[in-house]
Amino acid sequence: MKALVYTGPLSLAFQDEPDPVPRNDEVLVKVEAVGICGSDMHAYHGHDERRPPPLVLGHEAAGTVLTGPRAGERVVINPLVPCGRCLVCLDGRPHLCRERQILSMPPRPGAFAELVRAPEANVIVVPDGLDPMHAALAEPIAVAWHAVRIGARLLPRPLAASRCLVLGGGAIGLAAALVLSHFGARDVAVAETSPLRRQTVAAAGPLRPYAPGTRDEPLPGTIDLVIDAVAAEATRAASCRLAAPGGTIAHIGLLPGSGGLDVRRITLQEITFLGSYCYTPVDFAETVAALGARRFGPLGWIEQRHLAEGPRAFADLDAARVAAAKIVLRP
Repeated sequence: MKALVYTGPLSLAFQDEPDPVPRNDEVLVKVEAVGICGSDMHAYHGHDERRPPPLVLGHEAAGTVLTGPRAGERVVINPLVPCGRCLVCLDGRPHLCRERQILSMPPRPGAFAELVRAPEANVIVVPDGLDPMHAALAEPIAVAWHAVRIGARLLPRPLAASRCLVLGGGAIGLAAALVLSHFGARDVAVAETSPLRRQTVAAAGPLRPYAPGTRDEPLPGTIDLVIDAVAAEATRAASCRLAAPGGTIAHIGLLPGSGGLDVRRITLQEITFLGSYCYTPVDFAETVAALGARRFGPLGWIEQRHLAEGPRAFADLDAARVAAAKIVLRP
């Protein structure tokens, strides 16, 4: 098969790789669409020791099952593979399993390839009529779905009566804003430094994008739910500054460090700072169903490219030459 292989920092090769062989509990999936995630970019820069080269990256995938009794099914892949035996798995939170494996991390090659193997339990049927390019958005939208769900339950009032802000207009940030709207939020602002991304956010739904530091930025202490989809020092500082007394900050981004946190204000204003990681299987299944029901608008914020164009796509993302919130590759 052909695959896009991470060979070293800032280096990708489109080359022949052995076809994967599914194990007894797995199926072989013909990949039809796979998104480029921020974690793929992190590995591309050589900053993720969990993803050593050479390695096939990619975990946001949709395609068709080729093996077993489910052959022919159009599916999306949940890339998290937990142990299924520990306390958090038994509690219904397998995304927190210490033994979890993830497609695109050894020992599980990722989906930047024509074929990928995945546990049969991890493939979810795609609703009729859902384009594979849109089905591949299930994974990043599920990340946002989980963050909104656990953040909203801590609010003192319903989302419809709350002021909400997302920091970052990339795929996860835009998805979080769309999920907030889907869950009933009526006032959703999105902070984004890129003018191109702000245009993309504005066209995606009933959202209010703005450039940080301008007059359009909300006043300090006025936001009930802040979702930090960037996790840089500047966005953590903005979260603490903008959160209302008794408000909630949901921290999705995975950048290293803790700079920017105003622990004194968090304490004095009883602000809840909440880490949010990935999603539960229920979150993932509900996201797929919502995609099938067209709950997130036209999804015109993706750009499609062929898998062979992967090296150029990564370079363009790295240089901020892309207006789209997500590039989805077609093998």
